[in-house]
Amino acid sequence: MGAPRRVHQVMAALSYGDAVSNDALGIQAHLRAAGLESDIFAEHAHPRLAHRCRRLWEYPAASGADTVCIFHFAIGSGAGRLVFVAPGRLVVRYHNITPPEFFAGFLPHLARQCHQGRVELRAFAPRTELALGVSEFNRRELEASGFRRTGVLPIPLDLDRFAAAPSSAVVRRLFADGRTNVLYVGRIIPNKKLEDLLRAFALYQRAYDPGSRLLLVGDHWGYERYLFHLQAMARSLGAQDVVFTGQAEDEDLRGYYSAASAYVSLSEHEGFCVPLLEAMAAGVPALAYDAGAVAETLAGAGLLLRDKRPEKVAALLSRLVADPALRAAVLAGQQRRLETRRAVDFGSALLERLRPLLDASVST
Repeated sequence: MGAPRRVHQVMAALSYGDAVSNDALGIQAHLRAAGLESDIFAEHAHPRLAHRCRRLWEYPAASGADTVCIFHFAIGSGAGRLVFVAPGRLVVRYHNITPPEFFAGFLPHLARQCHQGRVELRAFAPRTELALGVSEFNRRELEASGFRRTGVLPIPLDLDRFAAAPSSAVVRRLFADGRTNVLYVGRIIPNKKLEDLLRAFALYQRAYDPGSRLLLVGDHWGYERYLFHLQAMARSLGAQDVVFTGQAEDEDLRGYYSAASAYVSLSEHEGFCVPLLEAMAAGVPALAYDAGAVAETLAGAGLLLRDKRPEKVAALLSRLVADPALRAAVLAGQQRRLETRRAVDFGSALLERLRPLLDASVST
Protein backbone atom coordinates (compact mmCIF):
# COMPACT_ATOMS: atom_id res chain seq x y z
CA MET A 1 0.00 0.00 0.00
CA GLY A 2 3.02 2.26 -0.25
CA ALA A 3 4.18 4.67 2.44
CA PRO A 4 2.13 4.78 5.67
CA ARG A 5 -0.78 7.18 5.58
CA ARG A 6 -2.96 8.46 8.39
CA VAL A 7 -6.27 6.79 9.16
CA HIS A 8 -7.29 8.14 12.54
CA GLN A 9 -10.42 7.41 14.55
CA VAL A 10 -12.47 9.88 16.58
CA MET A 11 -15.14 9.01 19.14
CA ALA A 12 -17.08 10.48 22.04
CA ALA A 13 -15.74 8.00 24.61
CA LEU A 14 -13.29 5.13 24.77
CA SER A 15 -14.91 2.92 27.41
CA TYR A 16 -13.88 -0.37 28.99
CA GLY A 17 -15.87 -3.36 27.75
CA ASP A 18 -18.01 -1.26 25.41
CA ALA A 19 -18.84 -2.64 21.94
CA VAL A 20 -18.14 0.69 20.20
CA SER A 21 -14.78 1.03 21.95
CA ASN A 22 -13.81 -2.57 21.21
CA ASP A 23 -14.68 -1.92 17.57
CA ALA A 24 -12.36 1.10 17.48
CA LEU A 25 -9.51 -0.81 19.11
CA GLY A 26 -9.97 -3.71 16.70
CA ILE A 27 -9.99 -1.39 13.69
CA GLN A 28 -6.84 0.33 14.95
CA ALA A 29 -5.02 -3.00 15.27
CA HIS A 30 -5.84 -3.94 11.68
CA LEU A 31 -4.90 -0.50 10.33
CA ARG A 32 -1.55 -0.55 12.08
CA ALA A 33 -0.91 -4.11 10.92
CA ALA A 34 -1.41 -2.81 7.37
CA GLY A 35 1.31 -0.19 7.92
CA LEU A 36 -0.99 2.78 8.39
CA GLU A 37 -0.53 5.46 11.00
CA SER A 38 -3.61 5.23 13.20
CA ASP A 39 -4.47 6.88 16.51
CA ILE A 40 -7.74 7.08 18.43
CA PHE A 41 -8.92 10.49 19.66
CA ALA A 42 -11.62 10.49 22.34
CA GLU A 43 -13.53 13.17 24.20
CA HIS A 44 -13.60 10.95 27.30
CA ALA A 45 -11.58 7.85 28.17
CA HIS A 46 -11.88 5.19 30.86
CA PRO A 47 -8.82 5.36 33.15
CA ARG A 48 -7.82 1.85 32.10
CA LEU A 49 -7.81 2.85 28.42
CA ALA A 50 -6.47 6.40 28.64
CA HIS A 51 -3.08 5.20 27.40
CA ARG A 52 -4.74 3.73 24.29
CA CYS A 53 -6.00 7.07 22.96
CA ARG A 54 -5.19 10.75 22.58
CA ARG A 55 -7.17 13.75 23.76
CA LEU A 56 -9.91 14.90 21.41
CA TRP A 57 -8.54 18.42 21.15
CA GLU A 58 -5.27 17.08 19.74
CA TYR A 59 -7.04 15.84 16.60
CA PRO A 60 -7.07 19.05 14.50
CA ALA A 61 -3.28 19.30 14.74
CA ALA A 62 -2.88 15.61 13.86
CA SER A 63 -5.13 15.71 10.80
CA GLY A 64 -4.83 17.22 7.38
CA ALA A 65 -6.24 17.07 3.88
CA ASP A 66 -4.59 13.68 3.34
CA THR A 67 -6.01 12.19 6.56
CA VAL A 68 -8.84 9.65 6.50
CA CYS A 69 -10.94 10.07 9.64
CA ILE A 70 -13.21 7.27 10.88
CA PHE A 71 -15.78 8.85 13.18
CA HIS A 72 -17.68 6.46 15.44
CA PHE A 73 -21.25 7.77 15.49
CA ALA A 74 -23.38 6.54 18.39
CA ILE A 75 -24.64 9.70 20.14
CA GLY A 76 -24.61 13.49 19.84
CA SER A 77 -21.24 14.76 21.08
CA GLY A 78 -18.59 17.43 20.96
CA ALA A 79 -16.44 14.92 19.07
CA GLY A 80 -18.89 15.00 16.18
CA ARG A 81 -18.95 18.77 16.02
CA LEU A 82 -15.13 18.91 15.99
CA VAL A 83 -14.80 16.28 13.26
CA PHE A 84 -17.41 17.99 11.12
CA VAL A 85 -15.21 21.06 10.61
CA ALA A 86 -11.81 19.33 10.69
CA PRO A 87 -9.88 18.74 7.45
CA GLY A 88 -9.63 15.28 5.96
CA ARG A 89 -11.71 12.66 4.25
CA LEU A 90 -14.56 11.56 6.51
CA VAL A 91 -15.83 8.03 7.10
CA VAL A 92 -18.78 7.58 9.45
CA ARG A 93 -18.77 4.30 11.37
CA TYR A 94 -22.40 4.00 12.44
CA HIS A 95 -23.30 2.02 15.55
CA ASN A 96 -26.88 3.32 15.62
CA ILE A 97 -28.39 5.97 17.86
CA THR A 98 -30.99 4.73 20.31
CA PRO A 99 -34.32 6.54 19.79
CA PRO A 100 -34.56 9.14 22.59
CA GLU A 101 -38.03 8.08 23.69
CA PHE A 102 -36.55 5.03 25.41
CA PHE A 103 -34.76 7.30 27.87
CA ALA A 104 -37.25 10.13 28.40
CA GLY A 105 -38.72 8.72 31.64
CA PHE A 106 -35.42 7.79 33.28
CA LEU A 107 -32.53 9.65 31.68
CA PRO A 108 -33.66 12.96 30.16
CA HIS A 109 -30.06 14.11 29.60
CA LEU A 110 -29.36 10.98 27.55
CA ALA A 111 -32.62 11.44 25.66
CA ARG A 112 -31.42 14.93 24.68
CA GLN A 113 -28.05 13.58 23.53
CA CYS A 114 -29.72 10.90 21.42
CA HIS A 115 -32.10 13.44 19.90
CA GLN A 116 -29.18 15.72 19.10
CA GLY A 117 -27.29 12.78 17.62
CA ARG A 118 -30.11 12.00 15.21
CA VAL A 119 -30.20 15.66 14.14
CA GLU A 120 -26.42 15.63 13.64
CA LEU A 121 -26.56 12.38 11.67
CA ARG A 122 -28.53 14.00 8.85
CA ALA A 123 -26.19 17.01 8.88
CA PHE A 124 -23.22 14.67 8.40
CA ALA A 125 -24.60 13.10 5.22
CA PRO A 126 -23.28 15.67 2.70
CA ARG A 127 -19.95 15.97 4.57
CA THR A 128 -19.27 12.22 4.57
CA GLU A 129 -17.53 10.33 1.76
CA LEU A 130 -18.32 6.85 3.08
CA ALA A 131 -20.68 5.61 5.78
CA LEU A 132 -20.25 2.10 7.17
CA GLY A 133 -22.87 0.45 9.36
CA VAL A 134 -22.04 -2.44 11.64
CA SER A 135 -25.11 -4.19 10.21
CA GLU A 136 -27.41 -3.97 7.21
CA PHE A 137 -30.03 -2.58 9.61
CA ASN A 138 -27.69 0.33 10.34
CA ARG A 139 -26.75 0.76 6.70
CA ARG A 140 -30.41 1.19 5.74
CA GLU A 141 -30.76 3.85 8.40
CA LEU A 142 -27.75 5.67 6.97
CA GLU A 143 -29.29 5.53 3.51
CA ALA A 144 -32.59 6.90 4.87
CA SER A 145 -30.64 9.74 6.50
CA GLY A 146 -29.25 10.86 3.14
CA PHE A 147 -25.78 9.29 3.01
CA ARG A 148 -24.75 8.67 -0.59
CA ARG A 149 -22.10 5.93 -0.26
CA THR A 150 -22.93 3.32 2.33
CA GLY A 151 -21.80 -0.18 3.17
CA VAL A 152 -21.62 -2.78 5.91
CA LEU A 153 -18.42 -3.54 7.80
CA PRO A 154 -18.86 -6.18 10.52
CA ILE A 155 -17.51 -5.63 14.01
CA PRO A 156 -14.10 -7.29 14.56
CA LEU A 157 -14.66 -9.90 17.28
CA ASP A 158 -12.25 -12.22 19.06
CA LEU A 159 -14.82 -14.95 19.69
CA ASP A 160 -12.26 -17.65 20.45
CA ARG A 161 -11.35 -15.98 23.76
CA PHE A 162 -14.54 -17.41 25.28
CA ALA A 163 -13.41 -20.95 24.56
CA ALA A 164 -9.65 -20.67 25.02
CA ALA A 165 -9.02 -18.19 27.84
CA PRO A 166 -9.59 -19.10 31.52
CA SER A 167 -12.70 -17.84 33.29
CA SER A 168 -13.03 -16.50 36.81
CA ALA A 169 -12.79 -19.18 39.49
CA VAL A 170 -14.72 -16.91 41.87
CA VAL A 171 -17.65 -16.57 39.44
CA ARG A 172 -17.66 -20.32 38.85
CA ARG A 173 -17.73 -21.03 42.60
CA LEU A 174 -20.59 -18.58 43.11
CA PHE A 175 -22.79 -19.54 40.17
CA ALA A 176 -21.69 -22.83 38.54
CA ASP A 177 -23.57 -24.83 41.18
CA GLY A 178 -25.95 -26.88 39.04
CA ARG A 179 -28.78 -24.35 39.19
CA THR A 180 -30.26 -22.83 36.04
CA ASN A 181 -28.63 -19.47 35.29
CA VAL A 182 -30.48 -17.21 32.85
CA LEU A 183 -28.01 -14.64 31.56
CA TYR A 184 -28.17 -11.13 30.11
CA VAL A 185 -25.04 -9.12 29.25
CA GLY A 186 -25.07 -5.41 28.43
CA ARG A 187 -25.67 -2.01 29.92
CA ILE A 188 -28.51 -1.70 32.42
CA ILE A 189 -30.38 0.78 30.28
CA PRO A 190 -34.03 1.23 29.23
CA ASN A 191 -33.90 0.24 25.56
CA LYS A 192 -32.78 -3.24 26.66
CA LYS A 193 -36.29 -3.64 28.18
CA LEU A 194 -35.04 -5.50 31.22
CA GLU A 195 -38.44 -5.07 32.82
CA ASP A 196 -39.78 -7.47 30.17
CA LEU A 197 -37.01 -9.92 31.03
CA LEU A 198 -37.87 -9.64 34.73
CA ARG A 199 -41.54 -10.41 34.05
CA ALA A 200 -40.65 -13.44 31.92
CA PHE A 201 -38.08 -14.71 34.41
CA ALA A 202 -40.42 -14.32 37.40
CA LEU A 203 -43.01 -16.43 35.59
CA TYR A 204 -40.41 -18.99 34.49
CA GLN A 205 -39.11 -19.29 38.05
CA ARG A 206 -42.59 -19.64 39.51
CA ALA A 207 -44.00 -22.06 36.91
CA TYR A 208 -41.03 -24.13 35.74
CA ASP A 209 -37.81 -23.80 37.76
CA PRO A 210 -38.05 -22.45 41.34
CA GLY A 211 -34.29 -22.81 41.83
CA SER A 212 -33.34 -20.70 38.80
CA ARG A 213 -31.31 -17.51 38.93
CA LEU A 214 -31.18 -14.40 36.72
CA LEU A 215 -27.75 -12.86 36.13
CA LEU A 216 -27.83 -9.30 34.76
CA VAL A 217 -24.23 -8.51 33.88
CA GLY A 218 -23.48 -4.95 32.88
CA ASP A 219 -22.56 -1.42 33.78
CA HIS A 220 -25.23 0.66 35.53
CA TRP A 221 -23.11 3.70 36.38
CA GLY A 222 -25.15 6.78 35.50
CA TYR A 223 -28.29 4.67 35.04
CA GLU A 224 -29.06 4.17 38.74
CA ARG A 225 -32.61 5.45 38.46
CA TYR A 226 -33.43 2.65 36.00
CA LEU A 227 -31.51 0.14 38.14
CA PHE A 228 -33.55 1.06 41.25
CA HIS A 229 -36.75 0.73 39.20
CA LEU A 230 -35.73 -2.79 38.13
CA GLN A 231 -34.77 -3.81 41.66
CA ALA A 232 -38.13 -2.63 43.01
CA MET A 233 -39.89 -4.43 40.17
CA ALA A 234 -38.09 -7.70 40.93
CA ARG A 235 -39.26 -7.48 44.53
CA SER A 236 -42.85 -6.72 43.52
CA LEU A 237 -42.88 -9.70 41.14
CA GLY A 238 -41.58 -11.99 43.85
CA ALA A 239 -38.60 -12.99 41.73
CA GLN A 240 -35.79 -14.55 43.75
CA ASP A 241 -32.06 -14.55 43.06
CA VAL A 242 -32.01 -11.68 40.59
CA VAL A 243 -28.35 -10.64 40.57
CA PHE A 244 -27.14 -7.30 39.21
CA THR A 245 -23.39 -7.88 38.94
CA GLY A 246 -22.25 -4.47 37.67
CA GLN A 247 -19.62 -4.22 34.97
CA ALA A 248 -17.55 -7.39 34.64
CA GLU A 249 -13.86 -7.85 33.99
CA ASP A 250 -13.08 -10.02 30.96
CA GLU A 251 -12.22 -13.02 33.14
CA ASP A 252 -15.45 -12.65 35.14
CA LEU A 253 -17.48 -12.22 31.95
CA ARG A 254 -16.15 -15.53 30.66
CA GLY A 255 -17.15 -17.03 34.01
CA TYR A 256 -20.73 -15.80 33.70
CA TYR A 257 -21.00 -17.23 30.19
CA SER A 258 -19.54 -20.56 31.31
CA ALA A 259 -22.08 -20.77 34.15
CA ALA A 260 -25.07 -19.80 32.00
CA SER A 261 -27.83 -22.21 31.03
CA ALA A 262 -29.36 -19.83 28.48
CA TYR A 263 -28.84 -16.31 27.18
CA VAL A 264 -31.95 -14.13 26.83
CA SER A 265 -32.35 -10.70 25.20
CA LEU A 266 -35.72 -8.94 25.02
CA SER A 267 -34.19 -5.64 23.91
CA GLU A 268 -36.24 -3.46 21.58
CA HIS A 269 -33.38 -1.61 19.92
CA GLU A 270 -30.13 -3.20 18.77
CA GLY A 271 -27.78 -1.99 16.08
CA PHE A 272 -26.00 -5.37 16.23
CA CYS A 273 -25.96 -7.04 19.72
CA VAL A 274 -22.46 -8.45 20.26
CA PRO A 275 -23.41 -10.57 23.34
CA LEU A 276 -25.49 -12.86 21.13
CA LEU A 277 -22.34 -13.95 19.31
CA GLU A 278 -20.38 -14.08 22.57
CA ALA A 279 -23.00 -16.46 23.99
CA MET A 280 -22.74 -18.64 20.90
CA ALA A 281 -18.95 -18.73 21.21
CA ALA A 282 -19.28 -19.75 24.86
CA GLY A 283 -21.66 -22.58 23.97
CA VAL A 284 -24.73 -20.95 25.51
CA PRO A 285 -28.06 -21.27 23.65
CA ALA A 286 -29.53 -17.86 22.85
CA LEU A 287 -33.12 -16.65 22.87
CA ALA A 288 -33.73 -13.14 21.54
CA TYR A 289 -36.56 -10.83 20.58
CA ASP A 290 -36.73 -9.81 16.92
CA ALA A 291 -35.88 -6.10 17.12
CA GLY A 292 -33.43 -3.95 15.18
CA ALA A 293 -30.52 -6.00 13.85
CA VAL A 294 -31.09 -9.04 16.08
CA ALA A 295 -32.39 -11.35 13.32
CA GLU A 296 -29.45 -10.31 11.14
CA THR A 297 -26.98 -11.03 13.94
CA LEU A 298 -28.48 -14.44 14.69
CA ALA A 299 -28.64 -15.26 10.96
CA GLY A 300 -30.91 -18.24 11.54
CA ALA A 301 -29.16 -19.39 14.72
CA GLY A 302 -30.53 -19.35 18.26
CA LEU A 303 -34.24 -18.89 18.87
CA LEU A 304 -35.85 -15.73 17.50
CA LEU A 305 -38.94 -14.42 19.30
CA ARG A 306 -41.62 -12.38 17.60
CA ASP A 307 -43.91 -12.50 20.63
CA LYS A 308 -42.38 -11.63 23.99
CA ARG A 309 -45.36 -11.96 26.25
CA PRO A 310 -44.03 -13.37 29.56
CA GLU A 311 -45.87 -16.66 29.23
CA LYS A 312 -44.47 -17.23 25.72
CA VAL A 313 -40.90 -16.40 26.77
CA ALA A 314 -41.09 -18.49 29.95
CA ALA A 315 -42.43 -21.55 28.13
CA LEU A 316 -39.81 -21.39 25.37
CA LEU A 317 -37.04 -20.78 27.89
CA SER A 318 -38.18 -23.86 29.80
CA ARG A 319 -37.94 -25.97 26.64
CA LEU A 320 -34.54 -24.54 25.76
CA VAL A 321 -33.17 -25.42 29.20
CA ALA A 322 -34.87 -28.79 29.72
CA ASP A 323 -35.33 -30.31 26.24
CA PRO A 324 -32.04 -31.99 25.22
CA ALA A 325 -33.05 -32.35 21.55
CA LEU A 326 -34.01 -28.68 21.17
CA ARG A 327 -30.93 -27.54 23.05
CA ALA A 328 -28.62 -29.66 20.88
CA ALA A 329 -30.25 -28.37 17.68
CA VAL A 330 -29.90 -24.76 18.80
CA LEU A 331 -26.26 -25.21 19.78
CA ALA A 332 -25.48 -26.90 16.45
CA GLY A 333 -27.08 -24.04 14.55
CA GLN A 334 -25.10 -21.53 16.55
CA GLN A 335 -21.85 -23.31 15.73
CA ARG A 336 -22.68 -23.07 12.04
CA ARG A 337 -23.30 -19.35 12.47
CA LEU A 338 -19.93 -18.96 14.20
CA GLU A 339 -18.14 -20.79 11.37
CA THR A 340 -19.63 -18.32 8.89
CA ARG A 341 -18.59 -15.42 11.05
CA ARG A 342 -15.05 -16.72 11.55
CA ALA A 343 -14.66 -17.01 7.78
CA VAL A 344 -14.87 -13.21 7.49
CA ASP A 345 -11.43 -11.64 6.94
CA PHE A 346 -12.04 -8.35 8.74
CA GLY A 347 -8.68 -6.78 7.88
CA SER A 348 -9.17 -7.35 4.17
CA ALA A 349 -12.77 -6.13 4.33
CA LEU A 350 -11.70 -2.96 6.15
CA LEU A 351 -8.96 -2.11 3.67
CA GLU A 352 -11.21 -2.88 0.71
CA ARG A 353 -13.82 -0.44 2.02
CA LEU A 354 -11.19 2.25 2.63
CA ARG A 355 -9.15 1.72 -0.54
CA PRO A 356 -10.90 4.37 -2.71
CA LEU A 357 -10.27 6.99 -0.02
CA LEU A 358 -6.69 5.88 0.55
CA ASP A 359 -5.94 5.94 -3.15
CA ALA A 360 -7.53 9.37 -3.41
CA SER A 361 -5.36 10.54 -0.51
CA VAL A 362 -2.25 9.56 -2.43
CA SER A 363 -3.33 11.45 -5.52
CA THR A 364 -4.22 14.70 -3.73
